[in-house]
Amino acid sequence: MARLRNATATSAGGIVIRYEGGEPELVVGRRRRERDGMTWTLPKGTPNDGETLEQTALREVGEETGLRVRITGPLDAIHYRFVQRGTRISKTVHYFMMEPLGGDLGDHDHEFEEVRWVRLHDAPNLLSFETERALVERAGRRLAETDADPG
Repeated sequence: MARLRNATATSAGGIVIRYEGGEPELVVGRRRRERDGMTWTLPKGTPNDGETLEQTALREVGEETGLRVRITGPLDAIHYRFVQRGTRISKTVHYFMMEPLGGDLGDHDHEFEEVRWVRLHDAPNLLSFETERALVERAGRRLAETDADPG
């Protein structure tokens, strides 16, 4: 049996929040994957040389969703492992809370087949990965705390 090589990877992305009828919604995208079929996931991607995590998150979310966004604060990082072409990769993805400034979901790039807004409370039922479902739940708690803060 061949021995797997080990590698690390880092990405950055965002949870883009808007309010419709007083309800928070976030952007998710659908990808086609060879091993998983279709997956619904949050926008994220790999840094270009010299980019900060914040710059990467803004660029990737913009490319993958078609939206212009701004960061409203850091959220959290998720960690997971997977095997790709004989390499075991330990990946960390840093997420930021974001708000849309403009743009159009129809202008998303090829990485997602479909991009749409979903109600925050519906997202855990749609997202494919437990790490992202837990992250969205943390984002929801943070929004609830912020909404409850009178200052």
